Amino acid sequence: MEMPLSGQPVVRQPNCIAHPLGRRQRTVVLLAWLAALSVSGPDKAASEAPAAIDRTASTEALVADLRGRILASQSATFALESWCAEHRLAADPHLVAQRLPGPDKPLSVAQRARLDIGPDEPVRYRRVRLVCGDHVMSEADNWYVPARLTPEMNATLDQTRTPFGRVVRPLAPVRRTVEVRAPAPETQSGPVDPLFEVDAVLATGAGQPFCEVVETYLGTALPTPPSR
Repeated sequence: MEMPLSGQPVVRQPNCIAHPLGRRQRTVVLLAWLAALSVSGPDKAASEAPAAIDRTASTEALVADLRGRILASQSATFALESWCAEHRLAADPHLVAQRLPGPDKPLSVAQRARLDIGPDEPVRYRRVRLVCGDHVMSEADNWYVPARLTPEMNATLDQTRTPFGRVVRPLAPVRRTVEVRAPAPETQSGPVDPLFEVDAVLATGAGQPFCEVVETYLGTALPTPPSR
């Protein structure tokens, strides 16, 4: 993905990004209201509709807040841990990286260019699920250049469930967003479904890129709304 001349990240479908759940959830709210109207009568349906709309607006605000924090942070790991602590998603807000099985995904030519590496430079791939307590926050594809990490960092990534952002923190990473995407139009709006995706490149404080990530943030990252 090429960057525009201004150096700003590419953002696809800006209207959908601003309200990634709005159209689908408003449709769900309308259908639920109509169902309630046919079963319970107009008075009860009328009283329940504003509450459903309020919950939809609250969800949209939470998604926008989470997305804004991720895009503004130099570390998605620490942004998510701060989110977990603030919303009390778990007694211990520290993230755990659960490795997901599957074949390696090769880097594209454009990705190698963003990492400033040649076609033969070794790259390691890992796919993980970042978990806070019982909440799955995100799933991520991660390509990194092992030669640009220390041996200790590589060993920690190979042998532990420590999140990548915590492992590479001594490099003082700088995060550059490449692209932000809304969920596919056919995606449902359930609790485990995607909220948005972010592609980003991490570079050292000295400006040397060492990692590219494709992150998918899930509905389970959101706090459970209070019952009425």
